[in-house]
Amino acid sequence: MSNFGDKIIIIAEAGVNHNGDYDRAVEMIYAAKEAGADYVKFQTAVPELVISTIAPKAEYQKETTGSEESQLEMCRKIHLKLDDYAPLSQLCREVGIGFMSTPFDLKSIDCLAELNMDYWKIPSGEITNLPYLRKIARIGGRVILSTGMCELFEVENALKVLEDNGIPRRDVALLHCNTQYPTGMKDVNLLAMNTLRTLNPGAVGYSDHTVGIEVPTAAAALGARVIEKHFTLDKSLPGPDHRASLDPAELKAMVKAIRNIEQALGSGEKHVTDSERPNIEVARKSIVAARPIKKGELLSEDNLTVKRPGNGICPMLWDSVIGTRAAADFPYDALISL
Repeated sequence: MSNFGDKIIIIAEAGVNHNGDYDRAVEMIYAAKEAGADYVKFQTAVPELVISTIAPKAEYQKETTGSEESQLEMCRKIHLKLDDYAPLSQLCREVGIGFMSTPFDLKSIDCLAELNMDYWKIPSGEITNLPYLRKIARIGGRVILSTGMCELFEVENALKVLEDNGIPRRDVALLHCNTQYPTGMKDVNLLAMNTLRTLNPGAVGYSDHTVGIEVPTAAAALGARVIEKHFTLDKSLPGPDHRASLDPAELKAMVKAIRNIEQALGSGEKHVTDSERPNIEVARKSIVAARPIKKGELLSEDNLTVKRPGNGICPMLWDSVIGTRAAADFPYDALISL
């Protein structure tokens, strides 16, 4: 068992899909719990500490929210106050779902450090932020690190910073990710999870921005130990991430699909299962009489054949039976016995 448990960790990414509305954030906690997710995750930021006044919007943000306002103006509208996260964390404990939030600045790290989260979630955009990485590492704890927009050496560099400042690799889960909203199928590259494993993290997983639930389900089949997916209460709401998010019913379907795949993966050992054992007799074959055979008659390829059921002599013993004498009279189709 890794430091990330023995089952797939499913994170329902609320992000900023509450649009800065605390009551909607509360609704999202209940929706994530109802869907069966292990964690609901928010994004914590003081916009002025994250985004300069000259920072442009991403193209997908322009498409979803227009180009009139700046990235900073957009983010001011959709973030909660720092004081909101403690009561949200408390509500998660009461509801019975894990609380997580991604900090985007040093003040937000301090805010979340007080909430005793099970994991720090470091987003793709902060993987080259040395002061940020150092601060989290020096606080300590387990880390889930998204690797969108990264070359492999940049992931290695971030791991080294975390290691050098107190967090060993076994306490870091690396999430393969493509930071385009939504991500086209040709850009998913799920097999990159195998490359991330070469860096010897504690676990490898996947943060998904595709439309639908196929890709995160496939990630589970490929061995992802952590899966993160955006969800929203209403895809038609204004904001940058709603269109690439699941609605609550889709989130529930994704969780079910991942849990089914997780169960289907099994132990990896090859053996007869209890459920299929009764079918051996039905589906396998035995050596039987191809025509009536008299006692003492020489058994040969002319008077023997192979048919169901499989509760007689196994056909793998064919060569041992050929050339022996019949121990009794055998009518047509009778199981041969020695």
